[in-house]
Amino acid sequence: MRVAARLNSIQKYREVLGISLPIAGVQLAGVALTTTDVLMLQSVGVLAIAGGGLAMQLYNQIRTMCVGMVTASSNLVAEAAAEMEREEASSQPSEEGAERIRRAVRSSFAVGTGTAVLGALLVITFGALVLALPIDEQVAHLTFAMTLTLAPGLIPMLWLNVLRQFAVGMRKPGSLLAITLVSIFVNIALNWSFMAWATSDTWKVAGIGLSTTTVQLFTLLAFRVVVLRIPELQPYFQVLPRAGDGETIRHLVRLGVPVSLTYGSEAAITTIAGLAMGTLSPQMLAAHNVVNQLAYIVYQVCIGFSHGGSVLITRARAEGANAVRAVTRRVLLVVVVYLGIMGALWLLLGRWILRPFLGSADATTFHIAVLLLCLAVLQQFSKGIQNVTVGLLRGLKDTTSGLRCTLIGYWLVGVPGILVMGKLLRWEGYGVWWGLIAGFATTAVLLLRTYSRRLASIS
Repeated sequence: MRVAARLNSIQKYREVLGISLPIAGVQLAGVALTTTDVLMLQSVGVLAIAGGGLAMQLYNQIRTMCVGMVTASSNLVAEAAAEMEREEASSQPSEEGAERIRRAVRSSFAVGTGTAVLGALLVITFGALVLALPIDEQVAHLTFAMTLTLAPGLIPMLWLNVLRQFAVGMRKPGSLLAITLVSIFVNIALNWSFMAWATSDTWKVAGIGLSTTTVQLFTLLAFRVVVLRIPELQPYFQVLPRAGDGETIRHLVRLGVPVSLTYGSEAAITTIAGLAMGTLSPQMLAAHNVVNQLAYIVYQVCIGFSHGGSVLITRARAEGANAVRAVTRRVLLVVVVYLGIMGALWLLLGRWILRPFLGSADATTFHIAVLLLCLAVLQQFSKGIQNVTVGLLRGLKDTTSGLRCTLIGYWLVGVPGILVMGKLLRWEGYGVWWGLIAGFATTAVLLLRTYSRRLASIS
């Protein structure tokens, strides 16, 4: 009996990993591109790491908000699929259930396309605004050059996310491992080609951004082939919106806006931190960009657990409160174990992890990065847990509490902390990161309390 119970428990944890890790793979596919970009930037110099890294932060700010707009599409697909399964189980199958899935997919592509176009324009606008800030002039010009070539990549990136949400909602997420590995090598090859052709540092940095945009398109096309080879998904894949999709599109926008603002608020505090670093020195900004990129890699797996946990909670609601609580415990335990392992690796092997990114940097920049990486361990625990909790709340159809908690944590605690500790107290870059930690930790506590109350209200 105990053996059977233990095997069942293991199977449940495998379910969490099975639905979350493929999502994390899609996230890592995008981050793998910007990570190889940072590696290439270090061959150009510290100023390129500073300027190009700031451009990637601006891009990631808008990218995160765009992803938030379509995140709820997996929940819509999951609900429609669950209804269709119930109809089939009751021996009353109908075409209406299949059409609900198709409508959710078409609406997601419509919302994703409009969001991506607007997002691309915003990335370029933010890049231009950097030119007016008190940041090193050469760094600012490199930032603007890279935003021009990164911005168009938002369109294939968001289509890829819609395709992923469709597959996840149907519980057939597919695999991106092989595609990710190939895309990394394609990106490196394109980076080297553009850098060999470029006649100045500005063109080299812009070329690195262009190669990332090109590979975003390649990844989308490759993942489309993988997903549409799955027989269970083929009948429901439709892209172009139809006349009757308006209500679903509006519903998706209503769900997506709070999530987008929540994600955007989270990304904004990191962007503000990057801009604050830029006003200190190019060395501080370069070290910050590298550590932030490493933290961003670790964070993508948390996003996978957030999306996967959200879908599992959505399905567990039909089984009752105990099922929801069991899923919650499993998801949070897996996340804490994962973050603990990554934190230990950073503390033990930090210098070796940083060396590929800052091997040609001066000793001051490298020393700053080592200290920031230690602070990033605390930042990742609070940031990862709060993002996963937002996903769990979304599974309970609560997309507004996350926004409320992040507004308090980020804007009443985090941003003032960045400015006070980083600038007023003159703790410089280390103060900026303590401000980040304070903001994310406050948000995590508020979200966990909110989620606990939501669980208590489930009958």
